[in-house]
Amino acid sequence: MLEFKVQARRLGPQASLASTKGAEISLDTAVQGRRDAFNPAELLMAALAACMIKSVERLAPMLQIEFQGVEVTVHGVRQDSPPTIISIDYELVIDTPEGDHGLELLHANVRKFGSIFNTIAAAVPLKGEIKRKGTA
Repeated sequence: MLEFKVQARRLGPQASLASTKGAEISLDTAVQGRRDAFNPAELLMAALAACMIKSVERLAPMLQIEFQGVEVTVHGVRQDSPPTIISIDYELVIDTPEGDHGLELLHANVRKFGSIFNTIAAAVPLKGEIKRKGTA
């Protein structure tokens, strides 16, 4: 079992800070919002994107897929009443010469083995596609 610990603290009415290990991230916890920090919904989507990129880093060598870069765009829809994220979709773009079969195999494994991916998929409709850079 892996365990994770993040601490967050309010710095004032306009800001909060989260930290883990040696890293920190500014949080948008201001009622009116901040443009220079991630709000909670954006953090959720960033966690999903990071999970997918990390999965590609881990899985591509095992699947013998060469790549030069990865980009993920995540889009979430929130309803107001009750407040909840009702859907998330993504586009995973890989800079690779790999053929379609290899890309689909990579995508299937990203969906199967990503812990954040699977956690979010269990809670909200999550759909997306993988593309080769240059065809996106």
